[in-house]
Amino acid sequence: MKMPTLKTREAPAARAVTALGEQDTHLFREGTHSRLHQTFGCHLHATGASFRLWAPNARSVSVIGDFNDWNVDTDPARARADGSGIWELDVKGVEAGQRYKFAVITQAGARLEKADPFAFRAELAPGTASVAWSLDGHAWADGVWMAGRATAQALNAPMSVYEVHLGSWRRTESGEMLDYRTMARLLTKYVTDLGFTHVELMPITEHPFYGSWGYQTTGYFAPTSRYGTPQDFKFLVDTLHQAGIGVILDWVPSHFPADAHGLAEFDGSHLYEHADPRQGFHPEWSSSIFNYGRNEVRSFLLSSAMFWLGEYHIDALRVDAVASMLYLDYSRKEGEWIPNVHGGRENLEAIAFLRQLNESAYRDHPGVQVIAEESTAWPMVSRPTYIGGLGFGMKWNMGWMHDTLAYMHEDPIHRRWHHGQLTFSLAYAFNENFMLPLSHDEVVHGKGSLIEKMPGDDWKKFANLRLLYGHMWAHPGKKLLFMGCEFGQRREWSHDRELDWGLIDGSQTHGGLQRWVTDLNHLYRNEPALHEQDFDAAGFEWIDGADADGSVLSYLRKSGHGDAVLVVANFTPLPRENYLVGVPAPGHWRELLNSDAAIYGGSGVGNQGGVDSVPVAAHGRFHALNLQLPPLGVLVLKIEGAAS
Repeated sequence: MKMPTLKTREAPAARAVTALGEQDTHLFREGTHSRLHQTFGCHLHATGASFRLWAPNARSVSVIGDFNDWNVDTDPARARADGSGIWELDVKGVEAGQRYKFAVITQAGARLEKADPFAFRAELAPGTASVAWSLDGHAWADGVWMAGRATAQALNAPMSVYEVHLGSWRRTESGEMLDYRTMARLLTKYVTDLGFTHVELMPITEHPFYGSWGYQTTGYFAPTSRYGTPQDFKFLVDTLHQAGIGVILDWVPSHFPADAHGLAEFDGSHLYEHADPRQGFHPEWSSSIFNYGRNEVRSFLLSSAMFWLGEYHIDALRVDAVASMLYLDYSRKEGEWIPNVHGGRENLEAIAFLRQLNESAYRDHPGVQVIAEESTAWPMVSRPTYIGGLGFGMKWNMGWMHDTLAYMHEDPIHRRWHHGQLTFSLAYAFNENFMLPLSHDEVVHGKGSLIEKMPGDDWKKFANLRLLYGHMWAHPGKKLLFMGCEFGQRREWSHDRELDWGLIDGSQTHGGLQRWVTDLNHLYRNEPALHEQDFDAAGFEWIDGADADGSVLSYLRKSGHGDAVLVVANFTPLPRENYLVGVPAPGHWRELLNSDAAIYGGSGVGNQGGVDSVPVAAHGRFHALNLQLPPLGVLVLKIEGAAS
């Protein structure tokens, strides 16, 4: 039965088809090709479309779709004579918007109907077909952003990231998901108003199961059709760029789902994954693991990464679950994994691929960043490959996240016994280029929202959360905050509904927290001392990190030009009068921010905008400030006359 053509906006014109030359097949089989999307998959042309597929163990391959009534005999492909395992054909009359799949006949005679691994667009779920589509038709207007991106994303630049799940950030009044173009207008304004520098999108690569949040990817070259066309997604990225907002994309090269139309057992063999389940099956996620030792698989993944950076102007990739790639025994018991050739637990092929990925990204797309979500103490994740590192630009600081949340969960009366959980992160803060993440993972699966993790009554919960954010924004490292946390979403995040935006309306607590995050972002961006040396030990200096009895931290953040800001944080609900803090210079110290200010929902305890130093020795310095520390509050001060 003929399926209807996918209804859409006017389809874009097709670009010229790129031939697959001898050099291409050589690089593909060598594992170094990073532009396979230009020749593999479906490419529309003036009279139809060309198709190309890698299925080396298939008995035969044909294309089925709307254009041939899904007849397996109408359009058979031919195998290239070079032994590459590549099948190709040209089909007349194919039009943009028509669905198709590859009918793969295995050596055992079974018929598999597979979606195109290189499809630019997929049928709207629960459908699983690929869609013939051209990526032309969007005129980029982000030239200013792209020209200055390398500076905006340099390691000494401010980077404050708002993590978003597009399907549940906002919805219509009837509960329907917004499209990319509507999201472009609303999200860009919101993120700009709050002062974030970047948006991180949880995976928008096509995924059959919405509840996987995109982490069970089937379409490594297709933005999900749930929110519109590829051109619509380009519009979203372009709109954010024109507002000076960078776009980070979650990208998942660690595993893929076993859906029948996907990559698993693609041509009747374990083509993309390992055959042995001790290497090829992921017990934690019930998914398949890529075989990084197969050259063609590396070319596939490398091409996917370069595709998003190039075709969609993505500014950074956040590589998911890097630890699961690095360790052969990840989430496995003894006897459930196979050691490497040296008898160790390191996945040597995955390590080589990650280094290749990072070298290619930084070489071919200057100004981008590649960020590792890596949860172990693997050394030199964010160090160059030429000195033995993995080559990432940054790494999520999961240790800081776990320790800090555990500390904040404690009742303040007990915090004196857990002071080391606050200070330990500074012992290793400059071993990597760290990003501090409070991500979606911390507000799901029964963990509760961030506001509900905080102890005490409602006033103390909000004061604690403002304190947490103040310390986070002052702590060395770039920042990431999940949507809803900026205003104290009370319920756990659910992908099936929008955020509880009504909490903000007329609320001194939720609205005040949102204002606090906004002011933190603006201060972080405007004060070089808070971002310029995030990854350099010269950018941080303890004044007193040992006041466990008082549960108070005091420290300096410093720029590369000598400017400094003073941070003093009181982690108890007791206001502390006449708290002496040594400072490096005499003068009037302005109170730049106070988390206990009334506009944020606080009690108003502070220093009336600033305080003069006194010639009293404290903390090894000849001058000190006599401060009023607000309850569960953080102060940020700077000496009068210093440039901002």
